[in-house]
Amino acid sequence: MNKETIYHFVGIKGSGMSALALILHDKGFKVQGSDIEKYFFTQKNIEEAEIPIFNFNKENIKPGLTVISGNAFSDDHEEIVEANEIGLTVIRYHDFLGQFIGQFNSVAVTGSHGKTSTTGLLAHVLSSLKNTSYLIGDGTGHGVPDADFFILEACEYRRHFLAYQPDYAIMTNIDFDHPDYYSSIDDVFDAFQSMANQVKKAIVACGDDEQLEKLQANVPILYYGFGDHNDFQAKNMTRSTTGSTFDVYVRDEFYGHFDIPIFGKHNILNALSVIAICQYENIDKEGVIENLKTFKGVKRRFTEKQMLDMVIIDDYAHHPSEIRATIDAARQKYPDKEIIAIFQPHTFTRTVALLSEFAESLNLADSIYLCDIFGSARENQGDITIQDMVDKIDNGAVILSEENMSPLLEHHDAVAIFMGAGDVQKFELAYETLLSHSSLTN
Repeated sequence: MNKETIYHFVGIKGSGMSALALILHDKGFKVQGSDIEKYFFTQKNIEEAEIPIFNFNKENIKPGLTVISGNAFSDDHEEIVEANEIGLTVIRYHDFLGQFIGQFNSVAVTGSHGKTSTTGLLAHVLSSLKNTSYLIGDGTGHGVPDADFFILEACEYRRHFLAYQPDYAIMTNIDFDHPDYYSSIDDVFDAFQSMANQVKKAIVACGDDEQLEKLQANVPILYYGFGDHNDFQAKNMTRSTTGSTFDVYVRDEFYGHFDIPIFGKHNILNALSVIAICQYENIDKEGVIENLKTFKGVKRRFTEKQMLDMVIIDDYAHHPSEIRATIDAARQKYPDKEIIAIFQPHTFTRTVALLSEFAESLNLADSIYLCDIFGSARENQGDITIQDMVDKIDNGAVILSEENMSPLLEHHDAVAIFMGAGDVQKFELAYETLLSHSSLTN
């Protein structure tokens, strides 16, 4: 890689793209990018790093650039067309990253759920113990000039993670998702099995996941979980309003006692995978114990704020398993409060494929509100409406609009969880604005 090359990111506000741009910038490379004008939370870090962001325009493409294109944009995008016409190197995000990580001791974190939280936790733990660069799916990226480790979130969508040949892989779970691409759970498993075949040193996999138990690999598979059959087992768990504590046993021998200031059983599993990687790499155990105590979480994963008597949580949960985990975490931290779910389904294909499962998971909340289905660049309409989800929920649900969030004002001293992978934050903002106005008039 040439320090004189300017790397131009087509779609720089994407979560992975923004993180990679920050990493290259931190390592001393020249970086710029383009995207739509709409504000995304990922651009805050890019702007703070003073990386130029342009609106999409073929005029942005000049001789001498190397173009990194986001996976959301097809080859007929005006900037990609222009780059090809003038003979520039154009490389897809995942292909560039696959080549880039070859110079490090790399850890790819993948799974249908929990990728971002686990990547963030591993990055937090390792960063003060080893020179570590990392790319997290919440748009966070950090590059260290002489890094020993490179931690990356590896997405299974369209089998993009097969561009990577990491030293290690953490696999959190295998579940049916992305029904616009995958045909069945067996199809998803096939992708993860292909990924397992590319790992160079070892795989750390959740042994409580029935799909991951079927993995075959040419490297050791270290299983973690709550069950007795796991190599790394969490025992003696206590969950409180301040977090979770547990003991770790490695192949039935006591290894250590750990505390995490985060909530839900899924986060104990995430921590267990991090502990397993560190133990396998002989990372200082006491350092791991201390760093786990100070993890603050990642963006859009159980992000909390207090307004008046309401706790408001923003979470990326957009699959039934994730909704269950988020509600479980809220009940752990706020056992005496009403839990309100405000959910925006993400993509029509996922909503159709998992409609009953969505209803079952949302039923775990005390009150349920729904926002209209969020389409995507790939699909902006479908044969299902939000009313179909309302009809599946046991005691019904209220449909909210950005213009009328007033039904939520009926709740007091409660927890309101805004969940979704689309633009559910605009509903949260509308509710917060309404709360502010109501406080002024009372």
